[in-house]
Amino acid sequence: MGADVVLITGHPGHRGDLPAPLHAALHAAAGWGSRFAAVGTGVFVLAATGLLDGRRATTGWRHTGELAARHPRIQVDPLGTVVEDGSFLTAAGIFGGLDICLHILRGDHGARVAVETARQLIAPLQFDADKVQDAIEQEIMDSAGIEPTLQWLQTRLGQAVTLPDIAAHARTSISSLTRRFRTHTGRTPLQYLLHARIAEAQRLLRETEIPVEQVAARTGFTSPATLRRHFRALTGTTPRAYRQTYRAERTPGEQG
Repeated sequence: MGADVVLITGHPGHRGDLPAPLHAALHAAAGWGSRFAAVGTGVFVLAATGLLDGRRATTGWRHTGELAARHPRIQVDPLGTVVEDGSFLTAAGIFGGLDICLHILRGDHGARVAVETARQLIAPLQFDADKVQDAIEQEIMDSAGIEPTLQWLQTRLGQAVTLPDIAAHARTSISSLTRRFRTHTGRTPLQYLLHARIAEAQRLLRETEIPVEQVAARTGFTSPATLRRHFRALTGTTPRAYRQTYRAERTPGEQG
């Protein structure tokens, strides 16, 4: 009888080869119907099994580009928030483990249990607890309301978008916008926009046959050369090489 949930945490050896017994154990758990919850660099372990191929997943913001480059069959979500695709859940590191466990708890036992558990987890234990709680509440306030702006940016990846444009949509100052983005995504607004454009470029390279020149235009880059420069900086490869690698890895499975 298998585990209900297999939790894979982050670890420093995520770039190493996956041991054969672990590979077999994870596939066996999938066969039993277990759910998987991978956090931070632990997502690389799950990705190495092939179980995430064709699915959406995420990891810590510092590693989303690497995950996409190493595993081009995965649709990498650059946001880093909890991503659920079937029985597979992935999230960023740091607080990702807490987020993903609360997500599971909410699904299994309802919102009330999840909220009460969250309250217990952050219940202050120090005598200066009020200051701690105030800091937590302020951080929540700073990150609140950013999701609509993230979604708005996703619909405008091919357009020229400036920092004042983003601040205007969020109805806040540029300094407040930058603070909220750093809190919520780990990046500045323009850094986030760049990573989102690269993620969309990767999707187009995987799922379409349009030339790199059109990929650059559709993802808001001023020229193919600009796309190539940023693509290499974030993924370690070029758009054409990325597409060729994906095709080479996909072909054996299609023939089988």
